[in-house]
Amino acid sequence: MNLKGKTAVITGSNSGIGLGIARALAGAGADVVLNSYTDRDEDHALARELGAEFGVAVRYIRADLSKGAEARGLIEEAGACDILVNNAGIQQVAPIPEFPVEKWDAILAIMLSSVFHTTAVALPMMRAAGWGRIINVSSAHGLRASPYKSAYVAAKHGVVGLTKVTALETAEEPITCNALCPGYVLTPLVEAQIPDTMAQYGLDREQAIRQVILERQPSKDFATLEQLGGTAVFLCSDHAAQITGTTLSMDGGWTAK
Repeated sequence: MNLKGKTAVITGSNSGIGLGIARALAGAGADVVLNSYTDRDEDHALARELGAEFGVAVRYIRADLSKGAEARGLIEEAGACDILVNNAGIQQVAPIPEFPVEKWDAILAIMLSSVFHTTAVALPMMRAAGWGRIINVSSAHGLRASPYKSAYVAAKHGVVGLTKVTALETAEEPITCNALCPGYVLTPLVEAQIPDTMAQYGLDREQAIRQVILERQPSKDFATLEQLGGTAVFLCSDHAAQITGTTLSMDGGWTAK
């Protein structure tokens, strides 16, 4: 797939899943806009390094996606948005009666409301260009629930619903909108948690992964950043032109149960 001449904006993309998808899209020839809420020298250095590695234009734009105006401003500052990947997210675990109200508000703002705001600004750009792809990173938790993750599950379910609405509103146009629903992904953050899990349960690495971390994932194997990135590139291809308004589960069979 050659995405030369396309601009991809990926929220929450200075690490983890977002960066993995950004790398894949840059590798396919797309110019890329990286984003997070920080504005560090290393954020801008990452953009320069990615651009040099793949020979594409890469910029870093800071935006706090908990604020609707900044989410919209991200797309406006990008200037073009042929491919929008809504990926930014945070997590909080607590029973509903003890769930911090400020964390509920932040999770819903960053993981659901920002998707609405970025999409609202990106769609006119895509229509003007005559082509567009929106990829919303939801989760297996957008299709299934777990206790103590009320805000995360609510937001990810909401993303799936918004994905369907967006697809219906663009169904007769060369624009698609789909949701990726990964289970557990081997990100640097998850990798860093493995030693603690091993120590807590007195298990070796493989046991900690299979018995604890991937207890819900029947494949007993992580999804990888490369798999997520490759799927995103596929969704941008002509082969995926009739895939819209759906969820693509990458969860090793979790939601098949």
